[in-house]
Amino acid sequence: MAEATNCDERYVAEWLCAQAASDYCHYDPTTGRFHLDDAQVACLADESSPAFLAGGMAVVSAAHKDEDTVTERFRTGKGTGWHEHHHDLFIGTERFFRPAYATQLVSTWIPALDGVEARLRAGGRVADVGCGHGASTLELARAFPNSQVTGFDFHEASVDVARKRAADAGLSDRVNFEVASAHSFPGSGFDLVCVFDALHDMGDPVGSARHIRNALADDGTWLLVEPRAGDNIEDNLNLLGRIFYSASTFICTPASRAQDGAACLGAQAGPARLRDVVTEAGFTSFREAVDSPTNLVLEVRP
Repeated sequence: MAEATNCDERYVAEWLCAQAASDYCHYDPTTGRFHLDDAQVACLADESSPAFLAGGMAVVSAAHKDEDTVTERFRTGKGTGWHEHHHDLFIGTERFFRPAYATQLVSTWIPALDGVEARLRAGGRVADVGCGHGASTLELARAFPNSQVTGFDFHEASVDVARKRAADAGLSDRVNFEVASAHSFPGSGFDLVCVFDALHDMGDPVGSARHIRNALADDGTWLLVEPRAGDNIEDNLNLLGRIFYSASTFICTPASRAQDGAACLGAQAGPARLRDVVTEAGFTSFREAVDSPTNLVLEVRP
């Protein structure tokens, strides 16, 4: 709560009025104070909430800062690599997706996979491909201390951040991070490979999926999580589509365009197109493991 009157910080008071006028908070004229209701807290102030969206504003900031570069690449068709963006993008992407990993990955997504939770509790090998700053990787390492978890990302600066966070959390004995791409990360015999909200950014998703197939144990599982989408454009003309199509225009599609293959799946690829990708890569089992309003949580098996 904040007072609107008798406040030395008139800038703050004016800013609060703007937030109230925009329905981001409420103003009580009887007390002269502003406050957030429960829904506003969940969305704007509570980073442990699965509905927390404020962290994504750094993504919007990066899009503005990268506008000239992306505009020029639109004209030439060259694409914009992930590593070419302002660092606000890396911070914002983690803060946008981290609440879902913190509240759903271990409690809901992993238990929905056939036999995976028991395997990880006993001690398994996990690869988290496209791990970024390592939010999902560290969640897995905390939850399954008997397992060895490796995060892979081609962006060296993000891997450096992830390594520091693992050390700060005291998890370096069970998690490590390596600089590697989705189509060339090392290792084989993984019990679980995870790709969170990253396949659609890849230039050659079929080639990456084929490499994942070869890296899995014969009875391993690929946990593929993508934004919730329908198979047709008209299915995605809604709030989620507004968010993910817009982000994909500035970030995901240019990233894919900048890579070999330039598949440009887009953030709203839909289950049918994703099934085609994994089937072409040699997988035979594909199912939606969790009925989520915001994510496609897919179990893919050899």
